[in-house]
Amino acid sequence: MIREIREETGLLVTVGELIGNVTRPAVHGVYDIHDYACQVRSGVLRAGDDAAEVRWVTGAILDTLPLSEGLYATLEAWGQLPRT
Repeated sequence: MIREIREETGLLVTVGELIGNVTRPAVHGVYDIHDYACQVRSGVLRAGDDAAEVRWVTGAILDTLPLSEGLYATLEAWGQLPRT
């Protein structure tokens, strides 16, 4: 998991507790997604090869972004929205 996070984000992290999980439809079945709290240890945030861009945002900026269906509600239910 740590290796994949580094490949996808450029960040070296310490993985903490499971925050929650969701399933999303995929072409051949479903994706079973598990989200963990992580502490950044080092690195520079960058988009991996499967993303156009990545950035840290405030709650005000998050409110203006186009998000995947259900993402905001899920983050809110998990208590994981950015602090303002």
